[in-house]
Amino acid sequence: MMEINRKKAKRTIDLLVLSDIHLGTYGCRAKELNNYLKSIDPKEIILNGDIIDIWQFSKRYWPKSHMKVISQFIKWMSNGVKITYITGNHDEMLRKFEGFKVGSFEIQNKKTIHLKDKKAWIFHGDIFDFTMQHSRWLTRIGAVGYNILIVVNRLVNMISEFVGKGRFSLSKKVKYSVKSAVKYINQFEETVTSIAAENGFDFVVCGHIHHPEIKAYDTPNGSVIYLNSGDWIENLTSLEYHNGTWNIFQYRDSDFDDQEVADAFDSKDLEHLGAKSPKELYTNMLKDMITKQL
Repeated sequence: MMEINRKKAKRTIDLLVLSDIHLGTYGCRAKELNNYLKSIDPKEIILNGDIIDIWQFSKRYWPKSHMKVISQFIKWMSNGVKITYITGNHDEMLRKFEGFKVGSFEIQNKKTIHLKDKKAWIFHGDIFDFTMQHSRWLTRIGAVGYNILIVVNRLVNMISEFVGKGRFSLSKKVKYSVKSAVKYINQFEETVTSIAAENGFDFVVCGHIHHPEIKAYDTPNGSVIYLNSGDWIENLTSLEYHNGTWNIFQYRDSDFDDQEVADAFDSKDLEHLGAKSPKELYTNMLKDMITKQL
């Protein structure tokens, strides 16, 4: 996994893929994500689902660090960086706005891109989740339980770091100690790569299962590279494509200054988007979405 030095100049990335940030939840590691975003200069960005957790969203919990993640995306939009928001299950209400565009930003439910002479199929992945499709109430309860476990994990890690033993992930320990969970991950990967190969794709890029991975699969219809961007709750990972090569970025505290990042934009960043403030931009986008549905 790729690591960087925070003191170096911003790294240029041809394509950045982020998923499962879950903004609006207690488990979201927005401060770390902000540090990472401030360290890179992507030419194109794909937000591959579950960016804002609409399932668990509450007006009572929206920290400044979460707003700064959105602000950084707006800054890139204002500079003409292409951003595609691919919908996931936790932000599925946005699926009815497929095809919506403003400036360099668009909403899609899936995406096909060409990388040199190869073709990539990008989607969140919940469509291949049997539980998600047939027992939605169970997945919602599971999401709440997962969020509680993450909060408990933070408290445990505070104590663990205080006594000098470092961080560890309770959810990962539970996940990888349960054979059915491991089997589920393997079945998910095999299913999406098999379908990708049948449709002539060289890469299939997913999120959803919070398990960062780059793995080659051989299928009866050819070879496919499976990629998963992980999440920003426990793994703190993204996918970076640059100069024809895919890498998994892994956040590490020691690579970054432990300081609050500055606001990501000023009024000039919003001028060509027809807004004077982030609030006005969000309002305009909401009006455009409503108009699209009428």
